[in-house]
Amino acid sequence: MTTIDRAAGVGSAADAAVKAKHRAMWASGDYPALAAELIADLGSALVDACGVRPGMRVLDVAAGAGNAALVAADAGADVIASDLTPELFAAGRAAAAERGVEVSWQEADAEALPFPDAAFDVVMSCVGVMFAPRHQRAADELVRVCRPGGTIGLLSWTPEGFIGQMFALMKPYAPPPPPGAQPPPLWGGERHVAALLGDRVEHMQTSRQRIEIPFSSGAGFRDYFKQRYGPTIAVYRNLNPDGEGVTELDRALAELGEQNLAETGTASMSWEYLLVTAVRR
Repeated sequence: MTTIDRAAGVGSAADAAVKAKHRAMWASGDYPALAAELIADLGSALVDACGVRPGMRVLDVAAGAGNAALVAADAGADVIASDLTPELFAAGRAAAAERGVEVSWQEADAEALPFPDAAFDVVMSCVGVMFAPRHQRAADELVRVCRPGGTIGLLSWTPEGFIGQMFALMKPYAPPPPPGAQPPPLWGGERHVAALLGDRVEHMQTSRQRIEIPFSSGAGFRDYFKQRYGPTIAVYRNLNPDGEGVTELDRALAELGEQNLAETGTASMSWEYLLVTAVRR
């Protein structure tokens, strides 16, 4: 588990091209602003569930701008925030300086983490590792770098929740996924995560929760995501800007947002996520 299996694609030229596209996707738009404005509370939810305490060694995988890493640093932990897209780190460093906390930032592929075995007390990911294309490879790395008795904590959008529905809706308009890639929202299913981690963990706990999102219209949600969210931007770039696909997708995303608002019966949307914690054997 400590070596890169080139036969499986990790580290190959084709894999490097996939990762380059993935990095460019997340560097487009403004994910740090989206995370800060819409889902900042998720970082606290994950860190609290992981029981982060002063002095712990914590790795935040696919950390983005550090939504969870900054909270862990607030708790007094020794934190590394790793991500495939280092363009996101500038916003994270600025936020860390504003909060007066220390976080180490390191470019890293979730499927081939550049850290030793059993190096961390807590290994966590907040709506991050779920976007690595090969789920088992990423899960193996999470387990490998966590010490025995340490905690693995994951927070992922569910397939049935709003973001899972959004990805299903966008799929027909998106470019084909790379070979072997699995849909990100699968990480939001209890059975899928249990299968990925297997008997290498114990005391696995899962909880489905929701976060309220301040969009009062489906069109408002759609336009915000078209400007800031890398996966949505990538789907629109795959379409002919003058074709019917853009009009269809515009309408479908707005309708999906309106449907969610109707379900909540309020002026805010509600997005479901799965929170998982487990102890490394």
